[in-house]
Order: sequence, then C-alpha cells, then structure tokens
Amino acid sequence: MNSVEVTVISKSKVKRIGILTGGGDCPGLNAVIRGVTKPALDYGLKVFGILDGFEGLVDGRMQELFNADVSGILATGGTILGSSNKGDPFHWPEGKDNKIKITDRSAAALKNYEHWELDAVIAIGGDGTMHITHQLSQLGMNVIGVPKTIDNDLEATDQTFGHDSAVYVVSEALDRLHTTASSHHRIMVIEVMGRYAGWIALNGGLAGGADVILIPEIPFEYDAIYEKVLARSRMGKRFSLVCVAEGAKSVDGKMIVKEKDIKRTDPIRLGGIGEFISKKISENTGLESRYTVLGHLQRGGSPTPYDRILSTKFGTNAIQLAIKKQFGRMVALKGSEIKSVKIKDAISRQKLVKPKDQAVLAASAVGVSFGTEKL
Repeated sequence: MNSVEVTVISKSKVKRIGILTGGGDCPGLNAVIRGVTKPALDYGLKVFGILDGFEGLVDGRMQELFNADVSGILATGGTILGSSNKGDPFHWPEGKDNKIKITDRSAAALKNYEHWELDAVIAIGGDGTMHITHQLSQLGMNVIGVPKTIDNDLEATDQTFGHDSAVYVVSEALDRLHTTASSHHRIMVIEVMGRYAGWIALNGGLAGGADVILIPEIPFEYDAIYEKVLARSRMGKRFSLVCVAEGAKSVDGKMIVKEKDIKRTDPIRLGGIGEFISKKISENTGLESRYTVLGHLQRGGSPTPYDRILSTKFGTNAIQLAIKKQFGRMVALKGSEIKSVKIKDAISRQKLVKPKDQAVLAASAVGVSFGTEKL
C-alpha cells in the first residue's frame, strides 16, 4: 500500500463496511463480494457480510468476512451471504397463512446498523433493492448501491451484471431446442424471465435465432404469430422457435399472473404465457407445438466472463466510493467506464426496450417477428 492510499484512509475514518445481497440471486454476486472485500481488507477496513439480504439487517444476522471467505468464489454462482426478495424492512410480513400483517421494521434495521458500528452498507441488488436502499439513506444510513438484475431494467447503468449470463442460458437453450424442433417438425415456445422488461427475451432470442420474439414493450397480435409460423411452414421450414418474455401481453390482453404473494413488495409473480401461446398456436394453425419454461435456470450457475469482469469492477469501485464517503450513490456502467450516479436518480424510471431499439431493428431485419405488423 502506498503512502497516498494511507493518507486517504486515515482522513476518511471509514473503518467498518457492511455488505448484503438483496432480491433474487444471479451469477456475479460472489464476484462483487470478492471485489469489495479484498481491497477493503488491504486498506485495513473490516467487512461484515449481512446474511440473507435485508432480512439479516432487520434480524441482526451478520458475519465478519476475511480473505479466506472470498478466495475462490469468483466463478461461483449464487451468493455466499444468502439473499431474499421478501425482506423489505418497510414492507415486513409477520404471521402465517391468511393472517399475515405487513409492518414497518426499518427502525430495527437502523438499530442493527448502529449497533454494529457500520460506517456504510453496500447493497447489491436490482430495482427493488435500490428503492429500499434509498429509503434507508433517508433515515440516516450511509449506503452505496451496486446494480444487479438479470432483467437489465435499471435505467442509470448501461448494463447490470447477471444479464449477460441469463442471455447465455437462453441462447444455449434455443440452440438445443432448434435441433429437437427441426427433428420433430414442431413449434417450440420458450418462456423466459424479465418481468416488465423484455431485454432477456430480446437479446437471448436474437442470439439464439428465434423466429418470433414477444416482449412486454411491444404488445402482440395472435394472428401475426400464426402467420409467421405458417409462412415458414409453406416455405418448407417445418419448425419455428418462439421466445416469449414472461411479461409479454397481446394488444387486447393482460399479463398472465401465476400467483400473488403479499409478502413481497411487488406481489405479482408472472408465468404461464409460454404454455398459453403454445396451445393457441396448435389450436389455430394445426401445427404441433411444445413449450419450455426456463425459470430459475436463468439465475443459477457460473457467471460468464463478461459478468465476472463487470462484477469485479463494480465491487472495487463501490469500496472506493465508501472510502471517499460518497454515500447515496450507485456504481454504474457508462460506455466502457464505471461511474457513479445518485441512487434516487437510478430508480427514477425503469429501463425498458424501445420499439426502435437497434436490437429490435436488427432482429426485424433478419426476419424475426415481434407479433405485430408494424414496429
């Protein structure tokens, strides 16, 4: 460590850093934890892993992290700290079954933060985690955000880590479905995640050679889907691949909701559109159709090299923000560089696919149908 670094740290008086992973898991979380912890320890800071996201912050569960804890986890999926998408301190479920009551436990979160004598908390998560992090900052907690979501729907960063890994899974699944679809002359419908954003379906479908891509931002018409697969059949192409986002909807319909869970801040759990579309295709075209739901396969496994690099950059830059006491900010990818933005600006709106996005236009140019006559 050089003398300049020592001087910066002694002036900052930042000594104890908490880190948590909130929301759904995804590849790259451990790489961020490693990217935060290793340089922090080199600087003489203490790092405390808060267990199971905000649940650990409310319940008072954490453990100190040492070099041995983060060695060898770069390529490991999931998170060594555990995570939860039901631990919102401001929307805390108490009770069981039909007797669940939603309470505010933010005071408990702040109490543990103060009891542990933390100088800051680095929160890794998506849109929901960043909203919670911003609310905690308004209570006086020093926070720094790291953008994570396979959905890629945070406006303030060019890309979130986890997205590239999810797209890889979708494209590989489409490659495999291609061979079985062509062998049996079937329409294969694959349902992917993304909630209200279509980035996974768009990028995964484009990389995997899907013939039809259906996303929430471009409401589709069933007749356009039928015409596309029938046209391919008439051309002698006796199979088609349809990649549909879980939040896709027809021009006169609604998103298909699988269930509602009031314990979550956003109670809606999407799912079922793939099966529904597959049955509609069979009924209205006479062509044989099957569907596959990738589900949590998109969240698991080892991160791609791109996500490992991006996660490491995010982690190392987050600890620099902490040392410089630049709280209330989120690290973000801008072009090829890591910058930082105010968390309140990062959550001002979702990043959704625009109908004229270059990826949409490129897909359309090579013959992909978005289930509509016009883009």
